[in-house]
Formats: sequence, structure tokens, C-alpha cells
Amino acid sequence: MKKILIYAASLVLVVAAGVWVVNWNQIKNNSAEETEKMVALGDSLTYGIGDQSGHGFVEDLEQLLKDNKDASVQVENYGIPDQQTDGLLKQVKQTNIKSDLNHADYFILFIGTNDLIESNGGNLTSINEEKIESGKKDYENNLSEILNIIRNENKDAPILFLGLYNPYPDSQEIEEEVTDWNQKSQSVVDNYRRIKFISTNDLFKEKSEEYFSDALHPNKKGYDLITEKIVKEYDF
Repeated sequence: MKKILIYAASLVLVVAAGVWVVNWNQIKNNSAEETEKMVALGDSLTYGIGDQSGHGFVEDLEQLLKDNKDASVQVENYGIPDQQTDGLLKQVKQTNIKSDLNHADYFILFIGTNDLIESNGGNLTSINEEKIESGKKDYENNLSEILNIIRNENKDAPILFLGLYNPYPDSQEIEEEVTDWNQKSQSVVDNYRRIKFISTNDLFKEKSEEYFSDALHPNKKGYDLITEKIVKEYDF
């Protein structure tokens, strides 16, 4: 009888231990599932140049989602200063980047500012529409190929595509070019599913040191405007 009781007690302990292990693994799995991965691709604006804290909108977005949306999002920031779409196209073909594309839950793309500036000769002092038009075609082709690669690697993750803003809002000529560039971008992204075009040009209607760190890049407050616009436009 005593042996039977010992055996029964041992069996109960084994079963209890098994249940504990299963529950613990489930807790770990649920915890892992709650943390989603966001891949950020782009240029110096994605990288965060101009933000004194060094965060830019990408890391601020990670924190804002955690604080206000109860969403745990880990961001991989692949922004490269001065990058254009031809550079981004090469980047997304790299093996290590492709692996992250495949496992991403969200994408953010902020690209095209350098394409516009370089197509005009490296600055926006004097607009050359013929050169810009040629650069725009290259940009559209590159962007289409970039999105094709992303969708081939990851068919379902939402892509948040940020439109360009005019860093010189007092210039109507530059405003028209930025508007046209954004319209071209919109026409490209409309060919793909689960892509949200988010406008940023409405955020900076006045050039002010309150929001800009230099002639092109926002400061902390400027990046905050971009971050808040993303959260407002997309329901994470």
C-alpha cells in the first residue's frame, strides 16, 4: 500500500512538472509573439540625422507604440545617410537584409529626397525640370524593383511609405516638384497590396529652427511630428 502511495505521489509530481513546463513554454512563446519586428529602410531621414537624441522618428516610433498602443515593436533601422533608391535596391538584395525582410511584421520606407536633389544637380537652388524628369523615371523603376523584392520575400507585412516634404516651403517651384514626385510615388505604391502612403509634406509648411536642425533635416521636434503622423495614419 505504501509503495502504491509513493508511486501515485511521484506520478502527480511528474504530471505537475509536465504541466508547468508546457505552461512556461507557452508563456515564452506568447511573449515572443507579442514583440513584432519592423524593418526601416531609407536615407538620412530614416537614419535620424538632425535629431540631437540620435533617435530620429524610427526609435521614437518604437517607444511611442510601446507607451501608447501597448504594442511591443522592435525596429531594425537600415537607413543610410545620402542613400538613393539605386543604393537601397542594392541593399535589399543583400543576404542578411533579405533574411530580415522575410521575418518582418512591418516595413517603413522613407526614400527619394536624395534622388530628387541629385537629379537636379546636387541642390535645389535652381530647378531643371528636364533633369528632374529623367531622375524621376530612374526613381520609379528603382522603387518598383525594391517593392517587388520586398513582396517576393514577404507577401503580407504592411508597408508604410512616407512621402517627401518640401524643405524649402517658401519656394513654390520646389513645392510643385515635391508634389509631383509624391504623386509619382503614390502611383507606384498603388500597384502593391498592403501599402499605406503617408504624407509628410503637410507637416512643414514653414521653415523654422523649431523643427529643422539644418537646411534639410528635422530636429527632435520635427521628427516627433513625423512619428505622430505615422501613428495617426496607421492603426498598429
